[in-house]
Amino acid sequence: MIELWQTNQKFFILINCQGLGYEIQILESFFLKLQTNQIANKNISLWIKHIKKEDSDLLFGFTSKEQKNFFIEILSIRGVGSQISMGILNKFSINEVINAINTQNKKLICSVPGIGQKMSDRLFLELKNKFKNKILFQEEKSKDELEINDPEINKMIEDIQLTLQSLNYKNKEINTILPIIIKEVDLTTKKENNLSFESLLKLAMNYLDNGSSNLAR
Repeated sequence: MIELWQTNQKFFILINCQGLGYEIQILESFFLKLQTNQIANKNISLWIKHIKKEDSDLLFGFTSKEQKNFFIEILSIRGVGSQISMGILNKFSINEVINAINTQNKKLICSVPGIGQKMSDRLFLELKNKFKNKILFQEEKSKDELEINDPEINKMIEDIQLTLQSLNYKNKEINTILPIIIKEVDLTTKKENNLSFESLLKLAMNYLDNGSSNLAR
């Protein structure tokens, strides 16, 4: 990584690859983590979507394959451009968008800048069959064990999972420690302590890096 910067509501990273600099647009959540060194000293993997135009080549980077694929699905809808797609993923998690589609919560999607009623109707019409009853990132988890009602905490847990994936931890390992993180969230909430993404990420990485000895406690 060479540089980070923000232009209006767009977030960019410049990466050096064998002497060439690649400008990549990334999501705000990942930008903030890089900016505040929350994931420093780790190798970072990005899933890249290349969009070629007549006068430019655009690169979009995501911390998971699911984010990239979801971005592509949104892009496939007539009249929806890359910035609308990024705007949706900047504001909501994938699960929140899917749940909004399944429950016909058009008001949620219309809260994204640039999306009006007509575009919202088109999004719901074309995406509802693709994502009907589908919940991403939770296939190997126990619903009763990991269910949280607070949308902000849900988003934080999902961001932690995506960040760990981008740091090349295995999904099986991540799914093993997620119940521990959920339990920590519950205990912290009951004690009314400050809950932060950074503290939970450090806790998760501590368990993963120290192996099964911590998990057995």
